[in-house]
Amino acid sequence: MTDHGGGTEDGEASGILIPLHEARRERLDQPVRFERRELDQILRLYGRMVAANEWRDYAIDHLTDRAVFSVFRRASEVPLFQIVKDPKLARRQGAFAVIAAGGRILKRGQELGRVLGVFDAKLKLV
Repeated sequence: MTDHGGGTEDGEASGILIPLHEARRERLDQPVRFERRELDQILRLYGRMVAANEWRDYAIDHLTDRAVFSVFRRASEVPLFQIVKDPKLARRQGAFAVIAAGGRILKRGQELGRVLGVFDAKLKLV
Protein backbone atom coordinates (compact mmCIF):
# COMPACT_ATOMS: atom_id res chain seq x y z
CA MET A 1 0.00 0.00 0.00
CA THR A 2 1.11 3.51 -0.73
CA ASP A 3 0.06 6.77 0.87
CA HIS A 4 -0.84 9.30 -1.81
CA GLY A 5 -2.33 11.90 0.54
CA GLY A 6 0.90 13.08 2.09
CA GLY A 7 -0.35 12.48 5.63
CA THR A 8 -3.68 14.31 5.28
CA GLU A 9 -6.91 13.46 3.58
CA ASP A 10 -7.06 16.86 1.93
CA GLY A 11 -3.65 17.96 0.63
CA GLU A 12 -4.77 21.61 0.24
CA ALA A 13 -5.76 21.98 3.90
CA SER A 14 -2.13 21.92 4.99
CA GLY A 15 -1.40 25.10 2.98
CA ILE A 16 -3.84 27.35 4.86
CA LEU A 17 -2.18 29.82 7.26
CA ILE A 18 -4.16 31.13 10.19
CA PRO A 19 -2.74 34.03 12.24
CA LEU A 20 -1.96 32.83 15.75
CA HIS A 21 -3.92 35.63 17.48
CA GLU A 22 -7.06 34.69 15.53
CA ALA A 23 -6.68 31.01 16.37
CA ARG A 24 -6.21 31.79 20.05
CA ARG A 25 -9.21 34.15 20.13
CA GLU A 26 -11.44 31.52 18.50
CA ARG A 27 -10.18 28.80 20.82
CA LEU A 28 -10.63 30.87 23.95
CA ASP A 29 -13.84 32.48 22.64
CA GLN A 30 -12.75 35.93 23.80
CA PRO A 31 -14.30 39.14 22.51
CA VAL A 32 -12.39 41.45 20.16
CA ARG A 33 -10.60 44.21 22.06
CA PHE A 34 -8.71 47.36 21.28
CA GLU A 35 -5.01 46.98 22.00
CA ARG A 36 -3.39 49.48 24.34
CA ARG A 37 -1.70 51.35 21.47
CA GLU A 38 -5.01 51.62 19.60
CA LEU A 39 -6.89 52.77 22.69
CA ASP A 40 -4.20 55.41 23.35
CA GLN A 41 -4.73 56.86 19.85
CA ILE A 42 -8.51 56.89 20.26
CA LEU A 43 -8.40 58.47 23.73
CA ARG A 44 -5.96 61.13 22.51
CA LEU A 45 -8.47 62.06 19.81
CA TYR A 46 -11.31 61.91 22.35
CA GLY A 47 -9.44 64.33 24.64
CA ARG A 48 -8.96 66.81 21.78
CA MET A 49 -12.63 66.66 20.86
CA VAL A 50 -13.76 67.08 24.48
CA ALA A 51 -11.48 70.12 24.79
CA ALA A 52 -13.10 71.52 21.63
CA ASN A 53 -16.52 70.92 23.26
CA GLU A 54 -17.55 68.54 20.44
CA TRP A 55 -17.83 65.29 22.39
CA ARG A 56 -18.87 64.69 25.98
CA ASP A 57 -19.18 60.97 26.63
CA TYR A 58 -18.02 57.62 25.27
CA ALA A 59 -18.71 53.90 25.53
CA ILE A 60 -16.58 50.90 24.66
CA ASP A 61 -18.17 47.61 23.61
CA HIS A 62 -16.13 44.42 23.24
CA LEU A 63 -18.27 42.05 21.18
CA THR A 64 -17.43 38.59 19.91
CA ASP A 65 -16.82 39.81 16.34
CA ARG A 66 -15.78 43.46 16.78
CA ALA A 67 -14.82 46.20 19.23
CA VAL A 68 -16.69 49.52 19.14
CA PHE A 69 -15.75 52.89 20.63
CA SER A 70 -18.86 55.11 20.51
CA VAL A 71 -18.76 58.86 21.12
CA PHE A 72 -21.71 60.96 22.25
CA ARG A 73 -22.60 64.61 22.56
CA ARG A 74 -24.90 63.64 25.46
CA ALA A 75 -25.14 60.25 27.13
CA SER A 76 -28.87 59.98 26.41
CA GLU A 77 -28.46 60.26 22.62
CA VAL A 78 -27.41 57.89 19.88
CA PRO A 79 -23.66 57.91 19.19
CA LEU A 80 -22.35 60.68 16.93
CA PHE A 81 -19.58 58.42 15.65
CA GLN A 82 -18.41 54.86 16.17
CA ILE A 83 -14.82 53.73 15.77
CA VAL A 84 -15.00 50.03 14.93
CA LYS A 85 -12.34 47.33 14.90
CA ASP A 86 -13.45 44.26 12.92
CA PRO A 87 -10.57 41.79 12.44
CA LYS A 88 -12.53 39.71 9.90
CA LEU A 89 -12.36 42.63 7.44
CA ALA A 90 -8.63 43.22 7.95
CA ARG A 91 -7.46 41.68 4.68
CA ARG A 92 -10.23 42.99 2.43
CA GLN A 93 -11.31 46.45 3.54
CA GLY A 94 -9.28 47.13 6.64
CA ALA A 95 -9.98 46.27 10.24
CA PHE A 96 -10.80 49.84 11.31
CA ALA A 97 -13.72 52.05 10.33
CA VAL A 98 -15.34 55.31 11.41
CA ILE A 99 -19.12 55.22 11.13
CA ALA A 100 -21.38 58.30 11.40
CA ALA A 101 -24.68 58.45 13.30
CA GLY A 102 -26.77 57.43 10.29
CA GLY A 103 -24.64 54.35 9.62
CA ARG A 104 -22.60 55.90 6.81
CA ILE A 105 -18.99 54.70 6.73
CA LEU A 106 -16.78 57.80 6.66
CA LYS A 107 -13.42 56.05 6.41
CA ARG A 108 -12.08 52.51 6.48
CA GLY A 109 -8.52 51.23 6.47
CA GLN A 110 -5.74 49.02 7.76
CA GLU A 111 -4.12 51.63 10.03
CA LEU A 112 -6.04 53.24 12.87
CA GLY A 113 -4.08 56.51 12.65
CA ARG A 114 -5.09 57.08 9.04
CA VAL A 115 -8.70 56.19 9.74
CA LEU A 116 -8.83 58.64 12.65
CA GLY A 117 -7.47 61.28 10.27
CA VAL A 118 -11.05 61.78 9.14
CA PHE A 119 -11.49 63.87 12.29
CA ASP A 120 -8.65 66.22 11.37
CA ALA A 121 -10.98 68.00 8.97
CA LYS A 122 -13.81 69.66 10.81
CA LEU A 123 -16.80 67.30 10.67
CA LYS A 124 -20.30 68.56 11.27
CA LEU A 125 -23.39 66.48 11.72
CA VAL A 126 -25.92 67.36 9.01
